[in-house]
Amino acid sequence: MATGCDLAAQIEERLLARNSIFESFFARESHRLAAACREMSERFLRGGRLLAFGRGPYATDAQHVSVEFVHPVIVGKRALPALDLSLQFQPWLEALIKTDDIVMGFGPPEGDLAVRAALESARQRNAMTFALPGLEGSYHANPPTTDQFIHQEIIEVLYHTLWETVHVFFEYRELGHDVGPAGFLYPFLGREKQATEDVLAEVAASIEMKVRDDTRLREQVAAEESAKIAAAAAAIRQCVQRGGKLILFGNGGSATDANDFALDCVMPPPGFAPVPAISLAMEPANLSAIANDVGQELTFLRQLIAHAQPNDIAVGISTSGGSRNIVLALEEARKRKLLTVALLGYDGGEVLRRNLADFPLIVRSDYIPRIQEVQASVYHVLREAIAEAPHA
Repeated sequence: MATGCDLAAQIEERLLARNSIFESFFARESHRLAAACREMSERFLRGGRLLAFGRGPYATDAQHVSVEFVHPVIVGKRALPALDLSLQFQPWLEALIKTDDIVMGFGPPEGDLAVRAALESARQRNAMTFALPGLEGSYHANPPTTDQFIHQEIIEVLYHTLWETVHVFFEYRELGHDVGPAGFLYPFLGREKQATEDVLAEVAASIEMKVRDDTRLREQVAAEESAKIAAAAAAIRQCVQRGGKLILFGNGGSATDANDFALDCVMPPPGFAPVPAISLAMEPANLSAIANDVGQELTFLRQLIAHAQPNDIAVGISTSGGSRNIVLALEEARKRKLLTVALLGYDGGEVLRRNLADFPLIVRSDYIPRIQEVQASVYHVLREAIAEAPHA
């Protein structure tokens, strides 16, 4: 069992080790990804939809893709049709799929036979297919790792770049050389119309630039947050040993991260014992009932009141640190004297200023996709550290 100092050093090392893996993968894949984005944009413009699915923790990637495309984080971007079909993906695909659709299947590093079969069925119906991972498809990739957590983080960066780049190709096609609000993402497109191949090359370079942004953020988190992550892991472990559970919650992409963290706790990779956890974001009937009857701000508070017990741990995930339903839930957790942990972006927001988390873990960025990508690294190393932290 690692001491606190040993564990902090291990966490820092694990965060930093990710960077070379990510950079080498995207250096190899950036041009293929740019070309895939161009085809995606053409299919969306012809009325195609994005249909995503996976099983277990990989279903949360399908959830994340769906919310990213339907509810874009950049103001003024169009909502694009995307669905998470994970619950019963084979029959749903058979019923829904059309020629211009884009079908995206997620799975563990070794692949998933059921996902592979569904993608092959979609390919035979002329859909564009993404095998993540896989050896066949319109786009397929095998990240160079057998580590389930690092594999999933690479895939998250991949589909974030797909979402960002699809919007650039829309605007390039529709507005000629003027890329409008996406200019701050891709300033190289400039004011003069370029050949499509030139745009592909520049987009590929920009994808690699985004990965280097993640590298800098991980380096900062490794230097500033590793000791705090280790301390949070030790405190969580002690609560669990006394009979507690993790209660996780977040909105949008952070909801999918809460779901993923919960699944990583209860069905972890080989070698890790399960940890009791629930995600309040995984309850659509409760979320819609509470939002409809008493208001969106109480969606997590009401559920926390129902589920919280002594020794539980409340874990709020928020890129802004200021989402009202996150703040109210953490306030309630404080009143009940629960251990509180928060994964935050920007400067930590209201959660940090009001001291609502015993352990605020901050990715100091103001761009949501980069925050979420590094937050995934944070909660994965935290999950590993819970198993390795000193006993009470």
